[in-house]
Amino acid sequence: MRQVLELVRDDGAQTTAEYALVILGAAAVAGALIAWAGGTDVIKSFFNKIFQQLMGALG
Repeated sequence: MRQVLELVRDDGAQTTAEYALVILGAAAVAGALIAWAGGTDVIKSFFNKIFQQLMGALG
């Protein structure tokens, strides 16, 4: 019985589960952002603008 109570009181697994939920939430937000950016021309225009500025600076 004592071992069961020690396992129940151990909150190391709870912390691991919380980290896993945070990672899943971040992955969901990143997936939604990628889906949104893929449906628009935002990413392409962003990199084109950076490339043009780099080429302009190099002359």
